[in-house]
Amino acid sequence: MADHGLELESTGYQLDRGSVKYHRVVVKAGTSVLTNGSDHLDMGVLESLTRQMAQLRLWDVEALLVTSGAIAAGRQVIGEGHQRRDIPFRQVLAAVGQGSLLNTYEELFARHGVTVGQALLTWNDLSDRQRYLNIRGTLTTLMGLGVVPILNENDVVAVDEIGENFGDNDHLSALVANLVDAELLITLTDTEGLFTADPRHDPNATLLRVVDRVDGSVLAMAGEEHSASSRGGMPAKLDAAHQVTLSGISMVICRGSEPNVILRLACGEPIGTYFVPAGSRMESRKRWMLSGLNNHGEITIDQGAQGALLREHRSLLPPGIMGASGSFQRGDTVYVLGATGTRLACGITNYSAEDVERIKGQHSHSIWQVLGYHFGEEVIHRNNLVLL
Repeated sequence: MADHGLELESTGYQLDRGSVKYHRVVVKAGTSVLTNGSDHLDMGVLESLTRQMAQLRLWDVEALLVTSGAIAAGRQVIGEGHQRRDIPFRQVLAAVGQGSLLNTYEELFARHGVTVGQALLTWNDLSDRQRYLNIRGTLTTLMGLGVVPILNENDVVAVDEIGENFGDNDHLSALVANLVDAELLITLTDTEGLFTADPRHDPNATLLRVVDRVDGSVLAMAGEEHSASSRGGMPAKLDAAHQVTLSGISMVICRGSEPNVILRLACGEPIGTYFVPAGSRMESRKRWMLSGLNNHGEITIDQGAQGALLREHRSLLPPGIMGASGSFQRGDTVYVLGATGTRLACGITNYSAEDVERIKGQHSHSIWQVLGYHFGEEVIHRNNLVLL
């Protein structure tokens, strides 16, 4: 593929390697985008997606794809007559569709001379520190070699994405953006971005071009929408925006069908809703957590958990938790106290105070049984924890 500039229909100006603003980009494509609102994968959408990401590689941009669509691909293979939507059958569809989905990506990227590598992840993979580092090393090495990593949650063994309480890979894309220290997370969806209200019901709703901070007022704009094929919706996307911007990563939510949208965003063109990162990447997150300005409560842990945090640098898991105080919600910052009341650390919690009280002392694998949902095996992941 020749290294030439790209004439953009919508703007009329030329983009090339010299126009690039971001050099490590995570692209997240949800089910509603990949199917174009239908029950099957839209090949035109996948061809556009792969062409743009291949162009990024030509521009020396390290690009990574977080994709949904395995279940839709599986339903397409098995046949339209199978309309069951219970979790066990959706796992069957994922088992059938994952190979078909990857094969499609391999063929489409190969047309542009690009090699792909697949990783199917579960929350256990990301909660274990050594595995986390291994995954990071693999992904960064792949990108350094010019390979495009393609990631999805392993729906055959995990039910986070395909259940009722988790987004359509939105949270996974945020974790991956943090994992590889991305500069930009692009979330492709079937809407233009974040509106002040639901534009389907409110004619006065306006598109927010820039969000400086994901706070309660912004979260209130999200509503609770999701489609039959997609488990996401704006609430899950805003949760992802909250997480990555606190880590100093830019994020955009935009319509995936916009012409050459990935390339234009990589070059800094304002499209959709842009979420402003909180300063520099690592230090800004530490300053935010250490300031205490956003602290909403406390979690008290026992001696065993204290040793795991301080000496072994592990995440905070439910078995070592003695109790919680305050009114914190998922995504809030909390202090971690030792058994004597000494402040040991602060971090971003994956669970609310009420949830922590219910799962304290329980094995991590019991979270689903206790709560009926889970947002990972750890209450505070090590990467979102700062020792005091």
